[in-house]
Amino acid sequence: MNDWLKELLDELNSEEEKIKQGGGKRRIEKEHKKGKLTARERIELLLDEGEELNEMGLWAAYEMYEDEGGCPAAGVVIGTGKVSGKTCMIVANDATVKAGAWFPMTAKKNLRAQEIAIENHLPIIYLVDSAGVYLPMQDEIFPDKEHFGRIFRNNAVISAKGIPQIAAIMGSCVAGGAYLPIMSDEALIVDGTGSVFLAGSYLVKAAIGEDVDNETLGGATTHTEISGVTDYKMEDDSECLLTIRDLVDKLGPQQRAGFNRKESVKPEISIEEMLEEFPADRTKPYDMHKVIGSMIDADSFTEFKKGYGNTLITGYARIDGWSVGIVANQRKIVKNKQGEMQIGGVIYSDSADKAARFIMNCNQKKIPIVFLQDVTGFMIGKRSEHGGIIKDGAKMVNAVANSTVPKITVIVGNSYGAGNYAMCGKAYDPRFIYAWPTAQIAVMGGTQAAKVLTQIQVSSLEKRGEELSEDDKAEILQRIKSRYDRQTDVRYAAARLWVDEIIPPGDTRKRISHAIECADHNPELPEFKTGVIQV
Repeated sequence: MNDWLKELLDELNSEEEKIKQGGGKRRIEKEHKKGKLTARERIELLLDEGEELNEMGLWAAYEMYEDEGGCPAAGVVIGTGKVSGKTCMIVANDATVKAGAWFPMTAKKNLRAQEIAIENHLPIIYLVDSAGVYLPMQDEIFPDKEHFGRIFRNNAVISAKGIPQIAAIMGSCVAGGAYLPIMSDEALIVDGTGSVFLAGSYLVKAAIGEDVDNETLGGATTHTEISGVTDYKMEDDSECLLTIRDLVDKLGPQQRAGFNRKESVKPEISIEEMLEEFPADRTKPYDMHKVIGSMIDADSFTEFKKGYGNTLITGYARIDGWSVGIVANQRKIVKNKQGEMQIGGVIYSDSADKAARFIMNCNQKKIPIVFLQDVTGFMIGKRSEHGGIIKDGAKMVNAVANSTVPKITVIVGNSYGAGNYAMCGKAYDPRFIYAWPTAQIAVMGGTQAAKVLTQIQVSSLEKRGEELSEDDKAEILQRIKSRYDRQTDVRYAAARLWVDEIIPPGDTRKRISHAIECADHNPELPEFKTGVIQV
């Protein structure tokens, strides 16, 4: 592995370890003194022995809410993993972060977890320990479609789809948040630490003048022996988690999509060998075939339209035994049969046309599609416009948008402009979307964008009569570029959940395989239709 990439991975790993500490050691100790486990300790006990959580959204809210003291991982841990042999989605509030209060990104992360559970028909387990909405930001989390209330709407939708939901009340569960566990199929509550009510004792006193303590109001005894709101009274966290395992173990059979899988074969190219040739300079060319070769089973690649539209690579392969279709940006400079040089990472008319046809084929054959992004956008200029690049690009975008087979996206480098859309960016409903540490997501590259923005700002200032020296212009350019570079950093994207997780390149094959395994739990594939398509 190149030194620059090792240094970048080490930097990210170090930052991830800090994020996993949540509210820090003092808050963790405080939870332990209450007899409670932390969110991550609970998940470790819940999962099968030797099983790791396929965590998503670890970077959520990174460097956000700094005026509020920060909110590591958005105060909630989510991910998929095996519980009693069954793949489940797990959502665990982190009470060490602002007592598990919900920030805007907390809601977005919870909604993403539910979306994944719905799309893949995964049982979902909620480990509830939250003080409810973070009131100073209630206007950003409460009333809109993608806000807090959507969680409970999804509870109802998930239930109607027959997807199991189990909730454990392991700490506070207040106000609107009280509906989440009670709208689940079954609810457990831990005696002494778990409580659930629409209004706590202070609000009850203020609103109706009644004196009552929280335990009497909504503790385990109240809700298992008086109200009947919860179903199981648990002595402590350990008994609660073991009981959840028992409930999952007794779940009935589940239908599968039946995606094609054979015995797994190791890749022909090692990750280390591939990364030696992966350039630090994102403008330099490299062969995407090598990246593909480090992910797929050896000798499994059947390339589709190999000699045509060569700035996109399309073909069938196997990843850890699973049959997949691959759409990947070729970063080498290529020459077509007419002798035209084509820039790597750019989508031309012929490559867009090829990709649209291939995506349709995968839907016809019920084959999941893997998108490998390193794209700077569609080709521009008179020749491309006269050749109908918008028409051909629209055809590809249509095929991606209407594709019904599972789509898994991995951003390995650039993800710019409409190229992000055509290559199944977040707006195009990938079942899972991951990014390498080398990824950048933006409307265009930083240097180009900074130059354009600088020209606009300089022109505006000069129109107002200001005289700018070359040093003044250089200072404006640098200031704009610094801001733009920060916004294109992969951590900025992950903080806002534009990607599910930042993954090291060596984990890509494993993550794709797990994504298809999750997708296989949903036997329902809607009919593939494109509507009116440009030809």
